[in-house]
Amino acid sequence: MKITVRYFAHVRESLGTGREDHELPEQIRTLGAMRVWLTTQSERHAQVLDAARSLRMACNQTVGDAQTELQAGCEVAFFPPVTGG
Repeated sequence: MKITVRYFAHVRESLGTGREDHELPEQIRTLGAMRVWLTTQSERHAQVLDAARSLRMACNQTVGDAQTELQAGCEVAFFPPVTGG
């Protein structure tokens, strides 16, 4: 399945890109599984997207969690937690 991954704030700066297009392996069906898969793509991805890091995830502009199902053509985003004042 083809997806677009968008990175924001320090995630974008650390990876040096704001967007990547990926063809996911057949077994990758959730945001959590995709995040783990992305950490295998490079050492930089492993550091930035490590599960121990506090990052928010969204699918098609809706905040999700590790169990959020992916669909072909979806847009996934990774961004830091946002605080308000």
